[in-house]
Amino acid sequence: MKIRNVVHRGLRRFVERDDGSGLPPSVVEKVRNIVTFLQEMDAIQELYDIPSWKAHRLTGGRKETWSLAVTANWRITFRVDDANAEIVDLDYEDYH
Repeated sequence: MKIRNVVHRGLRRFVERDDGSGLPPSVVEKVRNIVTFLQEMDAIQELYDIPSWKAHRLTGGRKETWSLAVTANWRITFRVDDANAEIVDLDYEDYH
């Protein structure tokens, strides 16, 4: 899937220029794996193939947002535009 936009400034720099300086060094490789996977996947159900990412949809006001675990508190979050097969509002956040 194509990534339409990235919210987190450091993650945007990483996606656009492969510059991990805006992310904690300890998570750069895991974030690289997640972003690469997202760009190469054909269907959202593929997220469940990697149990350690704990893929799930959020609830409440963010029920259309997907979450993937990076560390204990930090997540990669995003929405999916099914009509255009795009990742929307890709973010790196601690929403807990």
